[in-house]
Amino acid sequence: MTSSAQIPLSSHDSGGAATQASVVAAVRSFVTRLYGAIGNSLSHRRPWTELIDRSAFSKPGSLSDATTRIRKNYSYFRVNYMTLLAIVLAVSLISHPFSLITLLSLLSAWLFLYTFRPSDQPLVVMGRTFSDRETLGILILVTVVVVFLTSVGSLLISATMVGLAIVCVHGAFRDPEDLFMDEQEGGGAGLFSLIGGSAAAAAGNSMMSRV
Repeated sequence: MTSSAQIPLSSHDSGGAATQASVVAAVRSFVTRLYGAIGNSLSHRRPWTELIDRSAFSKPGSLSDATTRIRKNYSYFRVNYMTLLAIVLAVSLISHPFSLITLLSLLSAWLFLYTFRPSDQPLVVMGRTFSDRETLGILILVTVVVVFLTSVGSLLISATMVGLAIVCVHGAFRDPEDLFMDEQEGGGAGLFSLIGGSAAAAAGNSMMSRV
């Protein structure tokens, strides 16, 4: 009776496990930096009671006065305004599940098929190997189709316009005379700028290896 021989693990299996581990680590780093950026950005917001103080609202005297008010209020309530815009976008997407699922699928494709995929691991679909350049071209094409040739693009544009309208109306009618501008004028990035900068830093290492 012969003893059964042990079958050693192939290098392909071990390499696949290492690849999955590196992708998971990169995604975790990305999510951690993103949450940190959101928390850091929201810590710079002004008190919401100050934003909706009824006694501070008045009709602007002219168009130039309204423009000046919008500029000053944006400088002071920048993070609050960006938060309101993000809320409007989120509500619009939640009320349209198809657009939300489409955008999440597109984001997942970018993250897992290109951004966080190791550069030494080519993308293989149905036996066809795609280079980084081909993968990037396909993702760009799919993004253009999704954003400009489906209802997703019009939804994002309309939600953004509604959010900007809310910000402009508030900024025009909120008298900024009682606000202290010295703390934030000339400095402090908006919510999207801080989040975008942190997200870009998190994905930078993965992207640089493909350039």
